[in-house]
Amino acid sequence: MKMRKEKKPIAIVLVSGGMDSLVAAAIASLEHEMAFLHLNYGQRTEKREHKAFNDIADFYGVKKRLVVDVGYLKEIGGSALTDKGIDIPIQTSATSQQLSAIPVTYVPFRNAHLLSIAVSWAEVIDAHKIYIGAVEEDSSGYPDCREVFYKAFGKAIDAGTKPDTKIEIITPLIHIRKSAIVKKGLKLNAPFHLTWSCYLPPYPPHGGGQGEVACGKCDSCRLRLKGFREAGADDPIPYK
Repeated sequence: MKMRKEKKPIAIVLVSGGMDSLVAAAIASLEHEMAFLHLNYGQRTEKREHKAFNDIADFYGVKKRLVVDVGYLKEIGGSALTDKGIDIPIQTSATSQQLSAIPVTYVPFRNAHLLSIAVSWAEVIDAHKIYIGAVEEDSSGYPDCREVFYKAFGKAIDAGTKPDTKIEIITPLIHIRKSAIVKKGLKLNAPFHLTWSCYLPPYPPHGGGQGEVACGKCDSCRLRLKGFREAGADDPIPYK
């Protein structure tokens, strides 16, 4: 008599298309049936991030996918990611990052919008965990990527959902460095080649070749490259 395979519990994974959300998905896949959530919010790289989201979802065979358009975040503005009137900071050898300042690439309270949508969906599909690849230890310094924010939001979920609803926010990467994230992803065979981290739209490929090219100089590219370098691994994404 064949043993009936036990069905995995559902977890919602917030997938931007970048390396951190990929590794969070790889971790979630070990114990859960995954449902992927993605936001289009008028960011400069909206089309490329959307492609990365679908490529990652295809890789893991995710059937439950929700793509939400919250273009009002672009109308609100206040971020270099959504307002082309604000330059994306490009790091050069002659400049240095001010670690104490909130970068202009911060999208005001974006992760709260993302989590709110995820909680609404979780109540409907009976998901009890929401995975997000937020990083506090070695990141750009966004205030809505801190552990204190997710703990506070967890209390809001408890207060604002049905009495029998139990939803937990899981932040498996919150206190580890980019190099450790890379190593974790490699151990789990995460498809880093499908991701997109650059804050700028793709550059055309070198010499008419295949693929799209990231800038390699924005804050996100530099953190990613540093992580791969410190992990002793090659980043599969081409750079300008």
